[in-house]
This record gives sequence, structure tokens and C-alpha cells, in this order.
Amino acid sequence: MSEDEENLPQSQPQPMAIAPQPLPLTQAQPQPMAIAPQPLPLTQAQPQPMAIAPQPLPLTQAQPQPMAIAPQPLPLTQAQPQPMAIAPQPLPLTQPQPQPMAIAPQPLPLTQAQPQPMAIAPQPLPLTQPQVQHVATEDIQMATAETPVTGQARMDTAWGSSEGDENISEMASIGQTDSGEIFKQNYEPWRGELNPRWMRNWAILRHHILGIFKKGHRPWGVPTRIFLVLVFFASLSDAALTLLSSLIGDAEFHSFWGVNRDNLYGHVLGFFPRNVMYYPIVAALLVGGVISEDRLHGTSALYFSRPINRFDYVGMKYASVAFIQAIIIIFTLFLYYLTEIMAFGRGWAWIVDTFPIFLGALLGGVLLIITYTSIGLALSSVSKGKFFPGIGLLAIILGTKTLAIIVKNLFDREILYLLSPYDCLAHVGQTLVNTQPTYDQYSWTWSLASLIVMNAIALYVLSSRVSSMEVTRE
Repeated sequence: MSEDEENLPQSQPQPMAIAPQPLPLTQAQPQPMAIAPQPLPLTQAQPQPMAIAPQPLPLTQAQPQPMAIAPQPLPLTQAQPQPMAIAPQPLPLTQPQPQPMAIAPQPLPLTQAQPQPMAIAPQPLPLTQPQVQHVATEDIQMATAETPVTGQARMDTAWGSSEGDENISEMASIGQTDSGEIFKQNYEPWRGELNPRWMRNWAILRHHILGIFKKGHRPWGVPTRIFLVLVFFASLSDAALTLLSSLIGDAEFHSFWGVNRDNLYGHVLGFFPRNVMYYPIVAALLVGGVISEDRLHGTSALYFSRPINRFDYVGMKYASVAFIQAIIIIFTLFLYYLTEIMAFGRGWAWIVDTFPIFLGALLGGVLLIITYTSIGLALSSVSKGKFFPGIGLLAIILGTKTLAIIVKNLFDREILYLLSPYDCLAHVGQTLVNTQPTYDQYSWTWSLASLIVMNAIALYVLSSRVSSMEVTRE
């Protein structure tokens, strides 16, 4: 080496600013193997000798190779250049030290040397366990007999409903688990202040009635709503014709459609079309799913988990169905009577004469609503769908009527009319309105007694079925 070359300053490695993130070690990548989840010692892989060509290499920043290491930062130490022999020696676990290499006699840039990748033959790893960094983990205890699962003893937890009156501090009392049980829960009733009884009943009644007119309440079907509207306007046909007769001034037309005994009776208890196409179908659509859907979907559990007794439950269901039928039957009867008074200017004398007839028709309509509702709800309480209660009610009303007509025409006997709800109502209604009776072989009291027995049987079935409903899904 010449004197000039010896006087050249040797390139000193400059300290590098290393970011404070963990750098993986440039070591031989161990093969993945299934290791039990306990810390294992890490053995140092023996590096193979590198064949280095005698040409100058640029001292660029060494690119670290990725390595599977536990996600904890390792302390970074500045690599100090120290001389070492090229002979293969085991490398320490710390940051690899850059080794001085044979450099050609020319000045090199001040960048660090980039180590060439080593060709390492795939060798089987020893069975010794590599050193693994300990990671702080949180022990998760499984539910056992000594550590049972706890939970809240609230009905809302099971049904996913929240009324805002929950007390989170009330927890289930945990008992000793026997015979494979995990935990036990005891229902803690609400001991705070309750709303008045009428308010709870009004909530049930409103839920069913307002569902006809707007959303957010009981979801009545669209065909049911359309049919109810059509029947309501069809029931006002006699009132519209009475108003028309007052406009045209035809006395004969008015005598046919105006208010009289037969027309008041026909408005409520006329067979065709009102008690064939209107009122029975309306009752069948209303009672179809009032109770049966509660048994099907488990809604009864939500009702009875609240401070609502079974009498209030049945009473509000009964009242909601009867109220909708009363709008179609009783309210249209009142409008019919009021139209006659206003269109023809009837005085007090006419009102005094016709008002008892109006009251008789009104009472007959109340009996009709009670009978249809009782039979329909009894059928709904023994089923879990809409079809059976609706078809069953139509079969009882129209089927018994048809059978009684056939027996009367064949054998000239009217005794089977006592089994027909409609014929019993018609017979009692004729007596109340004092119109011409059509049942001559027996007294109207038998029809009234038959109605009482029918309603009593229906109400007994309804009450027994509702009393057997539990606070669970059936």
C-alpha cells in the first residue's frame, strides 16, 4: 500500500437515528411448529459462512427481515463496528454487529454496508424449546361447578324488552349446582309504585283498537282493514236511502227505506246480507288471532310477567273485539235513526213513539255482538292460528242455520233452530222490536235460554284456556 493511500482518512461509521419501534433480528427464520402455550427457550441458529466477493460493497442501511416475535418492543443498541474474523461464529441475540470486510484500495461512501442474504440450507430444528417473550395475558375462568355463571333474575333479560324500571343491582341468587345444573335464577318481582289498573287495561284496549287506524299498535292485515271500511259504509246504505227519499220527496220510496219496526230489526238482525256477508265475517276476521297469536308467539308471557291478571287480559281482549263490532252495528243504527230525525224534521211525538223500537233493536245488536264475540274468542283460545277460529265461527253461525232450514223443510220441525246462534238471536230480536215472529213452534224464552247456554259454554272454555296459559312460550 502506498504512502498516499495510507494517509487517506478511513471512513468512520456515523451514528444512525433509529426510530423507537422494535426492529426484528436478522437471524435465521425458524420453521413453525406446534408448541404448547408455555414459554420455551430459544436456541441460536448457527449461521453458515458467507462467500464474500472482493469487490467494494456500498454501506447502505441493512434491511431487516421479518420474524415472528412476541409483540413487545426490544431495546435497540447502536451497532458498533468491531473487527472480526470471517470464520463462522455464532451470532448473539442482540442486533448484529457490522463486520469490517476486505475493501479495495479506493475511498468508499460513508453509508453502511448492506449485508447479503445468506444461503442457509433447511436444517431440522432441534427439539429444544426457543426462548419466547412472556406476554401479559388475562386468565379467563370457565364456568364450572365451583365458579357458576351468574345472571340477572329479570324477565326482561329473557325477552329483550326494557321498560325503564330495571334495577341492575338486583341479581339472581346463586345456588349450589346439582345434577348438571349451571346456575339458578329466581324472579324478583317489582316492588315499586305501579300505574293504576285502568291505565294498564287501557293500554291493552288501545293496542287493539288503534291498530285499525294507524301503525304502532296491533298489526291488523290490510284486507281486514279494507273489509271493515266496506262493511261500515254498506251498513249505512239504509241511512243513505232515507236521506235520498227526503230529497226526492217520494212517500212510497220512504215507506220502503224509512225508519219503522221491520227496517230497524233488519238493520241489526236481517239475515241477508247483514248476517250472511257482513257481521259474521267481521267477527271471524277480528277474533282470528286475538288470543291464538299470543299463544303462538309467546306474547302471553309478556302480558303475565307484568302486573296484569287474567281477568283484565280477557276483559280487554273481549272489549276490543266487541267495540269494533259495535262501531259497525250500533253506531250505524244510531246514524240511521238520527238521519230520519234530521232529514224529515221529526218532532218529539215521533221520537217518543219510535224510541222504544230503537232501544229494542239496540238491545238485539248488543246480544248479537256478545254472542259472536264469546264464541269467536273461545275458538281463538284453543288454537294457535287465525284460520281455525275464523272458519269455526262461520261454520257455527251459517252451518247450524243451514242445517235447521234443511230439517224444517224436510220434516217441518223447527227444534234445530235452538242450536243456531243466529236463529236464537233473531227470535229474541223479533220479540224486542215487537215485529211479526217467524218462529211459531216454540216460545222466544227457549231461544233466550239457548243463547245463555251458548255464551256460558263459550266463556267457560275461554276462561279455562286463559287460566292455563303460563308465563312461558307454549
